[in-house]
Amino acid sequence: MFNGKQVIVIGERDGVAGPAIASCVTASGGNVVLVHTDCFV
Repeated sequence: MFNGKQVIVIGERDGVAGPAIASCVTASGGNVVLVHTDCFV
């Protein structure tokens, strides 16, 4: 699904963190260029 695509990952502190999403994207063949976890409260 993400083969050959560059992805910016934005996670949420109280939800799914950025590194967890980045791991899924990398496993799907994507290239993660930025990972950020923030609080949206």
